[in-house]
Amino acid sequence: PIFQEQGMTETVHNWEDHGYLATYIKKNGSFANLRIHPHGLVLVDLQSYNDHMKGREEVDQLLNKVEERMKELFHGNIKRVKRLPAILRGGVIDRYWPTADGRLVEYDIDEVVYDEDSPFQNIKILHSKQFGNILILSGDVNLAESDLAYTQAIMGSGKEDYTGKEVLILGGGDGGILYEIVKLKPKMVTMVEISFDKQLIIHFNFLHPKYMRKTCGDVLDNLKGECYQVLIEDCIPVLKRYAKEGRMFDYVINDLTAVPISTSPEEDSTWEFLRLILDLSMKVLKQDGKYFTQGNCINLTDALTLYEEQLSRLYCPVEFSKETVCVPSYMELYP
Repeated sequence: PIFQEQGMTETVHNWEDHGYLATYIKKNGSFANLRIHPHGLVLVDLQSYNDHMKGREEVDQLLNKVEERMKELFHGNIKRVKRLPAILRGGVIDRYWPTADGRLVEYDIDEVVYDEDSPFQNIKILHSKQFGNILILSGDVNLAESDLAYTQAIMGSGKEDYTGKEVLILGGGDGGILYEIVKLKPKMVTMVEISFDKQLIIHFNFLHPKYMRKTCGDVLDNLKGECYQVLIEDCIPVLKRYAKEGRMFDYVINDLTAVPISTSPEEDSTWEFLRLILDLSMKVLKQDGKYFTQGNCINLTDALTLYEEQLSRLYCPVEFSKETVCVPSYMELYP
């Protein structure tokens, strides 16, 4: 009766041993599904087009009535009632971004700051009330202004002395690592970032610092500074060239890509890429040098274990340790 009072037409499907499905359709296109399972689970889904607050309040009032009616019908013998927040689909602002382990997160996005395609990837900068501006590359949350913890962790969590050291950064296009290391008076930092094509130079040298200034400071205003240089190249030929020349670094920081979710190295080319980067990096790393990289969501235990196995297959023996940090905008722990 509650749905019928809203002018919704009812259709009931009975699957005998599999329960019932009742659908309620309104002339304006709104509809509701009431699914009753034999074991006692009752699901109510309501879809409507409401682009104003009043319409959403009406939906909440309707669901309140349904909930109260269910409690009356079952005489209070309901173990649990759980109402999930509405999922807003088709809006101008996309608030939903998955975590690495496949959980759906709704961000408090209130503005699309930037959204363009480059030859390498889609670039979005979205503003979050909690996290500030968030850089999203091809659907992957890359870094937010709130995420200094990520940058500090991939630099060694404040335990390293970069004074007078030679540092190689692979990737790191958000500029955060470069910005923080330059403060520590290194001898020279070389950053190699392939996605700085001509279009992205404009994006990052003018737009990116403007909107991500808390992350990159002013280091991306120029591709060269007193103690740093940014090479717009593929890092693999650069690593091979450095290895041939015998150039060595005190630190190599790999910020290219996270550990793949896939646990089938023979089927995922990203694993082959990671192994190549690892081997080449070891060839340009000093005997007492250190290599830092990111892992992935801590729940991806199989993938993280597989990455550790790759370390035992390098051409030279290495020792490794790991640290887990909470990256605010990722909403997950990250080793």
